[in-house]
Amino acid sequence: MPNTTPPAGSGLDRRQLVALGAAAVAGAASPAQAQAPAAAPLKLTTPCVISTWDFGVAANAAAWKVLSGGGAAIDAVEAGARIPEADLKNHSVGRAGYPDRDGHVSLDASIMNHKGDCGAVAGLEHIAHPISVARRVMERTPHVLLVGDGALQFALQQGFPREELLTPESRAAWQAWLKEKNYKPVANREVGDYGRTYGKDLGPPGGKDNHDTIGMLALDARGDLSGACTTSGMAWKMRGRVGDSPIIGAGLYVDNEVGAATSTGVGEEVIRNVGSFLVVELMRQGRSPRDACKEAVQRILRRKAVRDPDFQVGFLALNKAGEVGAWAVQSGFTYATCDGQSQTRLTPSESFS
Repeated sequence: MPNTTPPAGSGLDRRQLVALGAAAVAGAASPAQAQAPAAAPLKLTTPCVISTWDFGVAANAAAWKVLSGGGAAIDAVEAGARIPEADLKNHSVGRAGYPDRDGHVSLDASIMNHKGDCGAVAGLEHIAHPISVARRVMERTPHVLLVGDGALQFALQQGFPREELLTPESRAAWQAWLKEKNYKPVANREVGDYGRTYGKDLGPPGGKDNHDTIGMLALDARGDLSGACTTSGMAWKMRGRVGDSPIIGAGLYVDNEVGAATSTGVGEEVIRNVGSFLVVELMRQGRSPRDACKEAVQRILRRKAVRDPDFQVGFLALNKAGEVGAWAVQSGFTYATCDGQSQTRLTPSESFS
């Protein structure tokens, strides 16, 4: 992933920018000292779609086919999210996702439209496209979230084929992990310490290479917003673990009066702050998408906790005017944007380190 660079014209090198960001989090500097001049916000033309990470470029392309033809944002984000779900090279989303520590591939997804309707599934096994199941939950049930066996039962009733999701490549990676970790189920193994408080390698992975999700936000030609979020969750997680992706308000939130936001990274951190809802509410108060994402990350960092030192959380937001912003804990988070001017733009997010 490319490293974050300071805003154009800021007059600051990356080290100075990071120092200012750290001071802002700690409250050790005055607002004037802690704020570097921001670059002009990226503003897209309508319609547009944005998504997290490099693989968002291909997802955006599928969404753009819908949007450029006058289609609805909700159809665009579903079509886009299905691309990484089907990608056998993507081990953090969909059918090729790495399994939990017991070898089960379980998927999570959520979707939300401009009317505030939403649907989600969590811990869904044997179904390759959880985003489409989440949409069926939204449109064909009185509920928002279905989980586990109930979500699978519903998906099968809706005609989704039952499939084996543990690919040979994912199985091999899991078996290699088992040997490396000498895994045996142990009480409180999930507590985590990451080498400091409880002992080495006791917690589930939460480092920089084990957190990817695709979150997508779209604004259609009618001016309506929708969003989608889908993931296979952390590799080698505890069986039954669910992160922020299927939690409306945490991994995804849409308010058609204001904007929409999504997140990526260690879901537990996002859930505790209802992160995507927070970003949208900050935009409602007048913050730019960039500044709203930055504040949401700051609130996570203000919470003193034992964490993997390389843990990552990133937020991505789009407001009704088509302005885009993002912020992350660590450098390396990228996001893809697509509109009538450019369909393949990839941007490194600003971050605190």
